[in-house]
Amino acid sequence: MKVLNGQNDYGVKVPYIFVTNGGGKTEHERCLDLSRQLEMEISPGQFICGHTPMREMAQKYGTVLVVGGEGDKCRAVAEGYGFKDVVTPGDIIKDNKDTTPFRKLTEDETNHSRARNFGEAEIEAIFVFADSRDWAGDQQIILDVLMSTKGRLGTRSQTFDEGPPIYFSHNDIVWSTSHQLTRLGMGALRASLEAMYKAMTGKELISTAFGKPQIGTFQFATRLLKQWRKDTHGINAPPRTVYFVGDTPESDIRGTNEFNASEFAENQWYSILVRTGVFQEGTKPAFQPDATVDNVLDAVKYGIQREVEKNIKTKVQQLSEQAEAIAEE
Repeated sequence: MKVLNGQNDYGVKVPYIFVTNGGGKTEHERCLDLSRQLEMEISPGQFICGHTPMREMAQKYGTVLVVGGEGDKCRAVAEGYGFKDVVTPGDIIKDNKDTTPFRKLTEDETNHSRARNFGEAEIEAIFVFADSRDWAGDQQIILDVLMSTKGRLGTRSQTFDEGPPIYFSHNDIVWSTSHQLTRLGMGALRASLEAMYKAMTGKELISTAFGKPQIGTFQFATRLLKQWRKDTHGINAPPRTVYFVGDTPESDIRGTNEFNASEFAENQWYSILVRTGVFQEGTKPAFQPDATVDNVLDAVKYGIQREVEKNIKTKVQQLSEQAEAIAEE
């Protein structure tokens, strides 16, 4: 971060933002955690969680089911985004304890769950904000809602096309933890739900994912980066090149490459894979990066050096063209 903030051989300050598929906390909380780790202030204005783009859908739906995360945190996140009526799996179990035969609410979960009559509620959309802490119970509830008539629990559609839409904050099948092997992520939950829905209804489950590698997340990142450059650096224009650094070929590198090749990119997006996290040295990435380096610091230095060399080449070309013009005169 010090290198990006100007402590480099050229004294240049480089605007940057953070894009993570993680979630379950407010952007403010995530920034406080990251600020402590990096020993510098990180603003919510330069941070995107997997579920951050979902805030743009808050006015579209009334009652929504929010799944995942620790305790009641995802409800707080959703309400902070402006969602008007947020329910959780705990609320549903509190209303009918037989909803999940093998899961009983703890005293703390009971206290944080809100009492209501779900026989009178219509759930208009399902949002998986963060990784589920109870796959069996959460999948049972999600399937009940998906196969219902207009989101009414306790009903079952005859056509299986009357349930609400479902959205996932990202689609990573695996992610890197302190364990020596990668662990299952939200993308695995999505795949499991799709398989069970097909087995029970004979139909394909139509769902929407945000996060990397989805194009929408990179569009959102573009808007955030432009605003951050304007607010903090006084630059009211998109950058010519965006260097996207990540450790996961299936999300970071794929998303960067596909967005760069799309009609939505206003500039060049350059993918850099680091040899930390999900990517394992000695394996061939499923999606090829523009460059591969050892760590994030090397990626930052690489990007700065590449830009310097590009500028030098441009200036040499300009001088050459000026010399040619003088010779012709």
